[in-house]
Amino acid sequence: MAAFRRLPCRLLLALLFSVLAVGSSLAATGPGDIAVFWGRNKDEGTLREACDTGAYTAVLISFLTGFGGGGANTSYSLDLSGHPLAGVGADIKHCQSKGILVLLSIGGPAAAGNNASHSLPTQRSAAELAAHLWDAYLGGARPGVPRPFGDAALDGVDFYIDDQQGAGHYDELARRLSARGRSYRGRPGGVTLTATVRCAYPDPGLAAALATGLFARVHVRLYGGDLRCEWGQFDSWNKWAAAYPGSRVFVGVVASPEADQDAYLFQKDLYYGILQFAEKVPNYGGLMIWDRYYDKINHYISSS
Repeated sequence: MAAFRRLPCRLLLALLFSVLAVGSSLAATGPGDIAVFWGRNKDEGTLREACDTGAYTAVLISFLTGFGGGGANTSYSLDLSGHPLAGVGADIKHCQSKGILVLLSIGGPAAAGNNASHSLPTQRSAAELAAHLWDAYLGGARPGVPRPFGDAALDGVDFYIDDQQGAGHYDELARRLSARGRSYRGRPGGVTLTATVRCAYPDPGLAAALATGLFARVHVRLYGGDLRCEWGQFDSWNKWAAAYPGSRVFVGVVASPEADQDAYLFQKDLYYGILQFAEKVPNYGGLMIWDRYYDKINHYISSS
């Protein structure tokens, strides 16, 4: 990640804060929609508290870390880092009542430190995961399938497939999910699909899935030790934005140096180095923040 700290990266981040005065809250200046990951640290507070900050327009509950394999070997693992499940369903409904999208992110960082594994080696395993997501987290219900969040129905699914060895039939999963509920939750587009990808284009683990054209948003991570990233020349941003004109493309950043010291960008640098450029592409969507805990302790986007 040392390459990320050079001048080109700082120039990229500066773009993101073009509407910010130095030291002011990013949320108050309107850099587009702001998505945040929630569920990675018990000390981040509840989901309701995150939504009540008024800083975020979308929350990605993270993560469903274990899935795939197919048949009798299928095992599903939801990891919310010690957050009690009781109350999350009510919080989801509360956030949605405020117009905030709430999605479940599947997969997660390869270095997350948990023993759960995920893969979709066959189309059948993709079909089984789609059915599980629909019945356990989205608009379905099936006897014998627990719903961790009760009757709360999430708005969609985020694909965070960082483990390249876990790559598989994510294109089939996307098609299966998209085919369910064409007007899901009152939206003609149905289930909302997003992808959280590596900075360097393309991301091998999700290339086939993104090629379906079914993803409403693509979150491009400017962190995570990706030494192949070419943000210094704006090449990667141009490639992602141009490759998926039908998707809104988000700039993904860490909210504190504790999350990734090499990739962390001060607000001023983010604004003057990145956002002013990124906003010019017609499908610019906004910011993706890793994560709620780091934002809470550093007040990167939110003031609370």
